[in-house]
Amino acid sequence: MNSFLRQGVSTVLAAGVVGAAIWAPLSTAQNEDTYKNLKLFGDVFDTVRANYVEEVDDEALIRAAIQGMLQSLDPHSGYEPPEAYEETRSDVRGTFGGIGIQVTMEEGYVKVIAPIDDTPGARAGLQAEDLITALDGESVQGKTLDQAVDIMRGELGSNITLTVYRPATQKSFDVTVTRGNIPFFSVRTILDDGDIGYIRINRFLGSTGESLEKELAKLDEEAAEADIELIGYILDLRNNPGGNLSQAIRVADAFLERGEIVSVRNRNSEDDASYFAQQGDFIDGKPLVVLINGGSASASEIVAGALQDHRRAILLGTPTFGKGSVQTLIGLGEDGGLRLTTARYFTPSGESIQAKGIEPDILVELARLEPLEGYGSENFRYERDLSNALDDGAEETEGAAGDGTEAADDTSQETTDAPSDAATDGDAGASDGTTEDTGSTGVDTGDDAGTGEGEDGDTTADETTEEDEEFFDFQLVRARDLIRGIALYQH
Repeated sequence: MNSFLRQGVSTVLAAGVVGAAIWAPLSTAQNEDTYKNLKLFGDVFDTVRANYVEEVDDEALIRAAIQGMLQSLDPHSGYEPPEAYEETRSDVRGTFGGIGIQVTMEEGYVKVIAPIDDTPGARAGLQAEDLITALDGESVQGKTLDQAVDIMRGELGSNITLTVYRPATQKSFDVTVTRGNIPFFSVRTILDDGDIGYIRINRFLGSTGESLEKELAKLDEEAAEADIELIGYILDLRNNPGGNLSQAIRVADAFLERGEIVSVRNRNSEDDASYFAQQGDFIDGKPLVVLINGGSASASEIVAGALQDHRRAILLGTPTFGKGSVQTLIGLGEDGGLRLTTARYFTPSGESIQAKGIEPDILVELARLEPLEGYGSENFRYERDLSNALDDGAEETEGAAGDGTEAADDTSQETTDAPSDAATDGDAGASDGTTEDTGSTGVDTGDDAGTGEGEDGDTTADETTEEDEEFFDFQLVRARDLIRGIALYQH
């Protein structure tokens, strides 16, 4: 093996505990097999250097081999050169020029886990599950995730054209995105629908737990100033790709009084750890609905799983992404570092999140609503519309009220068993609306859910512009209804 290769391999194997963890448990026979394979690698390396059609860079070859080794393990392990490693390790909280999407690699393509709120990517209409197949016309096949991310980042105000395949519509399209500042904020709250606290967490940064506690206190102050008693809260974790484990634990703890939040299980059981809630519920046990979807990953799934297992919240939406693995940063001195998968997350009930995700308690797909022609409230006949119908009696005199009561009794005796002919059409209309289409009068959430009022049914998501129709958040509406239903039941 040539001296350069030996030096490169030694650098990797001698990096702190990594070398000890790999070599110490191996038997003599295993060591011999490993060195035999490393010799094979050296032979291939020398052959490529000597015979490839163009001159190659030795360092680039070795780093590519390291990257290939790590990416063969799982989509989240990888090698990070010094600059990228320092950026990851320092948990930067400033801004950078980019398009604002969280991504991973899938079958050689860049897969969107979630667009970040209020960023160029979100405004361009990119969605969770989208596959980016080309960047400025150049295929991403053969590129690493880090390489693709580097291309998407760039000078503020510059444009990049993404070629996107959307599995939901089975169509490909180009979208040009202008790079902008990507802010590192994570929590925002508003008083929603008058008396519901809405909490949006778009990712888990190093300060997310503290920010949540401050935002909850601000909600309470706003409600007190408006003389409103909050009836419940909605925690929106949709399209939240995850982040800091400790902050996920702190967020879940904010709504729990006791119990396990998450357990982390490693290859070596002695390194396993469990994390528990401390007493104190920041919303005092009020109803809580958590919104999730396929863009909710990792730390988001930890929070959702803990609140679901402890029956502290109702999960509404669609199944989560299913990333239940832990990545550990391992430094390699001046040569950067590794991002290595070292453990799996498990919910309090002992269920693995990895490749399974979290199932919602109530499955609600994102949809548009469209009134059904002929079933609006204006299409029904009511008691007040009937010929010679009585009024509500609110403005009658005492004497007239007495006569009205007597007349009402007589009328009920005459009409109870058989509706009059004059009322037949109105009653029939009500019957159709309550038996044949129960629960959907004036609402369509079926096959035409993707179309909006006045729109062509063939319009696809990537063809719809902001001018066509304001976004209607059906899942949020259902969450509000659920909170109100719980509040009515409790009171």
